[in-house]
Amino acid sequence: QGQDARESFSQRPDIPLRSGAEGDDAFDLRLASLAIGTSDHLRLTVGRQALGFGDERLVGPLEWLNFSRTFDAVTLRHTSRLWSIDAFTASVVHPERSRFNRSDWLDPDSRNQSFSGLYFSSRFLPFQATDLYAFHLHEAHGTDFATTGFRLKGDPLHLNGWDYTIEATAQFGNLNGHSLAAAAHHLEGGYQWTQSPWKPRLALEYSFGSGDRNPSDNRITTFQNLFPTNHPPYGLMDLFSWQNQHNAVIRLAAHPHPKIKTTLDLHAFWLASTADAWYRANGTSKVRTPDPDARRFAGSELDFTASLKLNPHADLLAGYSHFFAGSYLADTGAHDDAHFGYLMITLNY
Repeated sequence: QGQDARESFSQRPDIPLRSGAEGDDAFDLRLASLAIGTSDHLRLTVGRQALGFGDERLVGPLEWLNFSRTFDAVTLRHTSRLWSIDAFTASVVHPERSRFNRSDWLDPDSRNQSFSGLYFSSRFLPFQATDLYAFHLHEAHGTDFATTGFRLKGDPLHLNGWDYTIEATAQFGNLNGHSLAAAAHHLEGGYQWTQSPWKPRLALEYSFGSGDRNPSDNRITTFQNLFPTNHPPYGLMDLFSWQNQHNAVIRLAAHPHPKIKTTLDLHAFWLASTADAWYRANGTSKVRTPDPDARRFAGSELDFTASLKLNPHADLLAGYSHFFAGSYLADTGAHDDAHFGYLMITLNY
């Protein structure tokens, strides 16, 4: 599969990921892999591929980004009736404007990145999916750490409309030559009125990613978000990642028509530590220089979306978001509110 992604009518640099830009990545290779085996038993896949596990809070293809995310990888998947396990080793592909996109495996002058892991998922309990995972990231210059955790996800079909998600993860090892010890968790509970014509669902969520309270010591406690799909969980304006944050959410969804789905989400954000940075959805871009004396409330975000199934081959999605600047922004500089609107058509073939 090939891909051509370009950004137009913007004053940002057109270099991918420079200053938060989508940038230009002229026609390049996105996916190319060989799979041996069967999808319902044992399968080995080698080549350029997308990886995604669980709710993709740690590993996902990030398809909201213009050029998305792929890996050069070797994956082995075994499935049975009640459980499955994935084992992989991979290196993320870097989009580049004027040359063939490569991972560190193909670049002799790179940071020698290797990302490996195991992901176990089971349905031993009919009302719940239970996932256990362990990931390991190695890079040159002193980065070598593990991420371990679990996820429990309730099935509303077996719980009379109720659902829940509990995910907790911890990290330990070394990051850029410094000791790393960090943690994150996510809690969610919801209810869907399945007998109502609109099938509304109301949910409450809370997410936490640790930050660093003392950047001057030799110990890092900022959670490392790895390779996530951060667009859906922490606000559609992509202002936050799963690190150095508290995020409380109220979600409401409804289907006013069988072909129409609407959602309304209200987020509230606090920094876990103002001595650490506010990290955007990519986990690297920083909103402000850390200010330990600033208040922690970053702001709130209101997201509204409406999706329409035009026909079996076309979907229409419209959305509007508004960010209400909080006291942290007022304490550290400009603090205007922000607006975000979009219209997207997806063709399925």
